[in-house]
Amino acid sequence: MEYHLTLPVTKKDVKKLHVGDLLYVSGNIFTARDVAHQLLFQKKVDDLPFVPSKMALYHCGPLMKKQGKKWYVVSAGPTTSSRMEIFEDKLIEKFGIPLIIGKGGMGERTAKALQKHTAVYTVYPGGAGALAADCVQKVVDVHWLDSLGMLEAVWVFKMKEFGPLVVAMDSYGGSLVERKIKIDQTDLIKMC
Repeated sequence: MEYHLTLPVTKKDVKKLHVGDLLYVSGNIFTARDVAHQLLFQKKVDDLPFVPSKMALYHCGPLMKKQGKKWYVVSAGPTTSSRMEIFEDKLIEKFGIPLIIGKGGMGERTAKALQKHTAVYTVYPGGAGALAADCVQKVVDVHWLDSLGMLEAVWVFKMKEFGPLVVAMDSYGGSLVERKIKIDQTDLIKMC
């Protein structure tokens, strides 16, 4: 199935999504890589200058350009999500993040958190950073730029039809990553 959702999304919206579905999202997303995850982990919900539960979390360290007082996105490709596995379950629980966008896969801790808190993990094609930048309508804000630097800062982007995103882990325990591992193991057994 193919879905076009506008953030913020409801749990009912999330429950429609299943592994393998294509998704295009519009609305605000925020970026966070390793260091930003560590910082967010230490923050209280009320201390944040944005509301994660109303946005999608994008594992991305964008390349940005400033002209005058405005920021523009040059490239916004995904970064490898598995690096965030040690934090993701706690961030989903703490901040109510309904939708995560990244590259590769995530682990068992994230899978359990997605089920428990009705969220999904989606993947965006690596190497398509310029295409992602074209979906950015506006750079809404940037947080902790001075202390974290351009790649690790938390950027808030207003997106229009960002995708295609593939639902890789759904709120029912389905996982493309697990399917791939099982398929590969079956293929190996057949080869022996």
